[in-house]
Amino acid sequence: MAGALEGIKILDLSRVLAGPYCTMILGDLGAEVTKVEAPGGSDETRKWGPPFQNGVSAYYLSANRNKKSITLDLKSDEGQQAILDLVRDSDVIVNNFKTGTMQRLGLDYETLAAINPGIIACSITGFGETGPYQNRAGYDFIIQAMSGLMSITGDQESGPQKVGVAITDILTGLYACIGIEGALIERMNSGKGQKLDLSLYDTAVSALVNIGSNYLMAGKIPEALGNQHANIVPYQTFATMDGQMVIAVGNDQQFERLCTLMNKPEYAADARFQTNPDRVSNRAALIPLLQAIFQTRSTAYWQEACEANNIPCGPIQTVDEVASDPQLNAREMFVTEHHPTAGDIRMVGSPLKLSRTPVQIRYHPPDAGEHTSEILKRSGFPE
Repeated sequence: MAGALEGIKILDLSRVLAGPYCTMILGDLGAEVTKVEAPGGSDETRKWGPPFQNGVSAYYLSANRNKKSITLDLKSDEGQQAILDLVRDSDVIVNNFKTGTMQRLGLDYETLAAINPGIIACSITGFGETGPYQNRAGYDFIIQAMSGLMSITGDQESGPQKVGVAITDILTGLYACIGIEGALIERMNSGKGQKLDLSLYDTAVSALVNIGSNYLMAGKIPEALGNQHANIVPYQTFATMDGQMVIAVGNDQQFERLCTLMNKPEYAADARFQTNPDRVSNRAALIPLLQAIFQTRSTAYWQEACEANNIPCGPIQTVDEVASDPQLNAREMFVTEHHPTAGDIRMVGSPLKLSRTPVQIRYHPPDAGEHTSEILKRSGFPE
């Protein structure tokens, strides 16, 4: 069955996470992705671990399915010419080199567009290709620190905390997909390609959403509230008799139902707690009252009771619990595929559920240079 992006050819010069995550999604959607590395394999994640399975890194496997791999020395005339020849027959080229590297390699957008006016060239850097920081190296952890994300993650006791995954890499990969798909749609009308300049820093700041808006509107520097919400109360974690859970009360009606469930209707009638702005202003008074009640029952009890009363609630699950969750398994969010070196590998599936053009895993995450001979021969130039 054809994928949504069947016929689109992606030349992927990226490595580590943001770029490979973007091109994996495009590959999941049916695009033909050719991953380009230096001889021997230059994607650092191939060596990141443990864990490894038969020498293959779990990190690398997480972002590189549905691709074929070739190895080229881009510092050589032959390697650069091979890229230019591949560009003639490509729709998109993605790189996450430092600013200026593509120019030094003779692969700048102007050169590529002269060969293929329809090419969409997506650059992913730490800080973008313009501005005073353009030459800085950008890593997810540094970007989380600089963007304000860490300043609002954690609490006063813990100090600034990073998100548990490389979230700015992931978000930038997603934005890159959106930009590429937008450019492909626009090209259908204009016949012309264009350049995309994405940065982790820009993306991370865009992810501040309501927190950024709160500051821009009110001028108050946001606090690190831990698992509490800046604009909604109660919307946080609570300890139960046997664990922890999240309560996410999004409106006054839900709060009334929660108070009724707790046999405390007087809380909803209290002038301090009647509306969400009231509850935000009186957070310190309300939360201990709720916490004392939540601790009298188990997480399972509250989960069932809240669901029965349409109050958003969820347990805090560990990753092993997530992997065995019946909902996720019913939606095929964990898949097993065969890899020629690693053997059978279990991977996180795609969240994209398309009715007519479903995501398919057509290719395993490739070994470095696994398809060099095939692709160079097909493209008509010497291997």
